[in-house]
Amino acid sequence: MTPENRRSRPLPPAPDYDGAHLRHVLTSAAASLGLEGFENRLGLPEATATVVLMVDGLGDALLARYSGHARFLASAWRSSSAQILDVGVPTTTAASLGSLGTGTTPGEHGLVGYDILAPQLDRMVNMLGGWDPEVDPAQWQPHPSVLARAAAAGAGVLTASRPKFVDSGLTQAVLRGGEFRGAARMDARFRLTAEWIQAQRPAKGAVRQGPAPRQLVYLYVDELDKTGHRYGVDSPQWLEMLEMLDAEAERFTTDLRRRYGDQVSVLLTADHGMVDISAENRLDFSAQPQLLEGVRHTGGEPRLVQLYAEPGTEPETIAVAWEQEYGERAWILTRDQARTAGWFGTVEDRVAARIGDVLVATHSDIALYHCDRVGQAPMEMVGQHGSLTEAERRVPLLRLGG
Repeated sequence: MTPENRRSRPLPPAPDYDGAHLRHVLTSAAASLGLEGFENRLGLPEATATVVLMVDGLGDALLARYSGHARFLASAWRSSSAQILDVGVPTTTAASLGSLGTGTTPGEHGLVGYDILAPQLDRMVNMLGGWDPEVDPAQWQPHPSVLARAAAAGAGVLTASRPKFVDSGLTQAVLRGGEFRGAARMDARFRLTAEWIQAQRPAKGAVRQGPAPRQLVYLYVDELDKTGHRYGVDSPQWLEMLEMLDAEAERFTTDLRRRYGDQVSVLLTADHGMVDISAENRLDFSAQPQLLEGVRHTGGEPRLVQLYAEPGTEPETIAVAWEQEYGERAWILTRDQARTAGWFGTVEDRVAARIGDVLVATHSDIALYHCDRVGQAPMEMVGQHGSLTEAERRVPLLRLGG
């Protein structure tokens, strides 16, 4: 049975992996520096230094809704140079940073969810903050990172992020390469980035011998995402954090433009958007045995659950049971159907079994939990993402400077 025969709501379009997509941001930034081996698919402006500011959780719809709280960012968002990018499946940090960091699709880099199956271990492994000690990041994700390639091509490369991410599994898997500098506070990350750029180049108009150094910076800001998960994107706390981000980005960009003019380009993008889910719509399916019959493992995200079948169980049987319960509120596909629909882009053989046999992607205002596996604490999360709604998958690409 096809997913179309099981539902009346049409499937969302597949991510535009070959078009205006997040996976082309770092590669285009490297190309804009004149580095060999990269293609400027997004038409970014030429520069001798480019900062890619990754704001975790700042979807395009959120910036549009709350532009009055981010006037500096909103001015760039309204500019003719602004773009709207698609992200991959699922709309979660590990998958998106995997595509950003390697220039590949989720089906190629293999970080295809938050909690996913390691087939060789027959257990779930986390792709974000708690990598399994038996999972080697370099083997799990063997494609070279854009940062490492840029460094090999002659650029100075910096990652500015939280100190705890210096040797995290995610960093080793998809963001390895160049120098890492950490700071716990957002403002300190902006400051250390500016200091690193300034240490290697004279200010505009100063006497310089030889060409300007080429510099590529990945600057990660996760405060907005953390605040959204805890309080929601419609909360005063989230708006206050957005205002803080706007002020820091304006101060950082203005200072760089004053010093270096158009030599330095500052770009802002995001890994996914976010939607608020009320407490009554955060649903635990642990006590619904008909949904877990034939299911060996559960994983994914609350907005895109991945179900792994017991040997001998047909995925379609599981899909039909979920369709009966949630078919009006979710897109429900088998792995093969999702691959045919192009959800994960090109899927390498080593990656295929990491994807759930059945995928449950919610399109209404619900989030689905298997609390028998994850406990009750995750159900406190207000802001959510993971599915393929417009609010979760569309992110901005803004030219803040240069």
